[in-house]
Amino acid sequence: MIEPPKEAISIPINGVLDLHAFSPKDAASVVDEYIFACLEQSIDEVRIIHGKGKGAIRRTVHALLERHPDVLDYRLDPGPSGWGATVVRLKPRAD
Repeated sequence: MIEPPKEAISIPINGVLDLHAFSPKDAASVVDEYIFACLEQSIDEVRIIHGKGKGAIRRTVHALLERHPDVLDYRLDPGPSGWGATVVRLKPRAD
């Protein structure tokens, strides 16, 4: 059976990405595109909300961040969301 095309999800480029609206299989590509969009807007810190759950999306996100050329470093959010979100520092763009 062929799946109908998915509707595009519009998200603000404000440094906070909530992955709950996306399919887990799309998490890596969404994060990659969001990082690019943030850099275009000169946003150098991103908070990615992946949820706590079983940790599969968190592991997917962290694997991408580990090898992403625009990521300086990342850590689990020290705030109230704890291990349900990751804070990412991006390398400044050389214009």
